[in-house]
Amino acid sequence: MRIAVDAMGGDHSPSEIVAGAVQWVQHHKGSILLVGPIEQLSKELASYDYDQARIELVAASQVIGMEESPAQALRRKKDASIVVATKLVKEGRADAVLSCGSTGAQMASAIFILGRLPGIERPPVVVALPNGKGSRTVLIDAGANVDCRPRQLLHFAILGSLYASSVLNIPNPRVALINNGQEEGKGNQLTLEAYELLKNQSSLNFAGNIEGREILAGEADVVVCDGFVGNIILKTIEGMAMFIAKGVSRELGSVPEFFTQLDYTQYGGAPLLGVDGISIVCHGSSRREAVFNGLQVAADCVDKDIVKLQKESLEV
Repeated sequence: MRIAVDAMGGDHSPSEIVAGAVQWVQHHKGSILLVGPIEQLSKELASYDYDQARIELVAASQVIGMEESPAQALRRKKDASIVVATKLVKEGRADAVLSCGSTGAQMASAIFILGRLPGIERPPVVVALPNGKGSRTVLIDAGANVDCRPRQLLHFAILGSLYASSVLNIPNPRVALINNGQEEGKGNQLTLEAYELLKNQSSLNFAGNIEGREILAGEADVVVCDGFVGNIILKTIEGMAMFIAKGVSRELGSVPEFFTQLDYTQYGGAPLLGVDGISIVCHGSSRREAVFNGLQVAADCVDKDIVKLQKESLEV
């Protein structure tokens, strides 16, 4: 297994990205293709003891910043680290790509270089959140698509259900639509139309609408929404977890281990589904632990052959 890593993406690149990559090869059998300026990456690696045969450096002279337009940057920066890393997957030199850089640039690279799977209009990002029943709840879309049509939410549901069953090993996952009420007639035009599509999709175990407070309770295995709503939910959970953890720390002098479940560094990376290759999106502020865990998410997707499973699911 070989994973291409955009070493220049994120707030703490390349030092923390390199550190996470080294840690991963020290604990796993796979190899890493570190993409970025060779001289700079060589200096970062010099302080580590690792099997040099398992980390290869691949040159890339440019970086796409968070503030840049993804489409314009892709046209101007042909040698950007995320572009080069994604091409490694397209060319078969890597089994997956991981980046902590601009999500928009990563998504654009995946769409234009790897290509969308048949029938998929908008590739979604999927995040596995902890829940109160000791399992995981899949949130899809977690931020890739802010404006969606009902049929696209149906695609998200199909892909999310597949991810829950194949990667998280949840049998016959319950799929729910995030809404402002449980009743069938609740919601805006998007959710009302999406509800009808989901209800009539025989391949899904559709459980109806779900409210925001029920997401972490484990009332559904897959929760579906557009990326605008999904990203707000995800960032609100992260912010609330930090707020409560700081308050508990002030009161008790320490934070219970339970709070680590809501730490984004623990789930590491979020797969971009619906594209013809494995692309793992990591938090922009990821440090080495998050990179390490993100690489494990990538490895799990490779082991499960998630791209092949998506293609088979979409043919049904």
